[in-house]
Amino acid sequence: MLGRILRSADFERVLGHPACVRGPHFTIHFVDSRPSRAASPAARARAGKEATADELSTSDEPLYAQAVDDSLGSARLNGAAGTPQLWFGAVVPKRHARRAVTRTLIKRQIRAALLRRDKPGQLGLRPGLWVVRLRAPFDRAVYPSAASDALRRATGGELDALLGEAQRKLALATPAPCGAR
Repeated sequence: MLGRILRSADFERVLGHPACVRGPHFTIHFVDSRPSRAASPAARARAGKEATADELSTSDEPLYAQAVDDSLGSARLNGAAGTPQLWFGAVVPKRHARRAVTRTLIKRQIRAALLRRDKPGQLGLRPGLWVVRLRAPFDRAVYPSAASDALRRATGGELDALLGEAQRKLALATPAPCGAR
């Protein structure tokens, strides 16, 4: 199951680590972690505490509790049914994709590429936080339409290649973040 990274603090945490792999248009960042969770205003009211603005957006509490004996290899297998073990975020800046339709379609391509890698019954991506960032624009002379098949093939092909490279890199790496030294 694929979850989404929603909090800006989680995006900042993942993007704060060096990139795992880079391509001509995309960069992939990975952190072996779970999303953070902030206490809801209702929960804080029940506890008799007033919520402050910074407490609502960031917290170090994990969103899902992990059993003590869960290791990286068994995290996907031991997760509760319906609990995502892989969270993703897409960063598509307006300076690289001016039109909203282009940004939306590129985000959908990112999600589709991640879903192709996260099939049940096969060795998928490593559990953790994944952020795919568009780092360079696609040439509008070559791809005039946001919904063109050419752009869809170019985006999907590059993302599949980068995710495969990241998967190979992480299979050989230690439990540290992908780009950490």
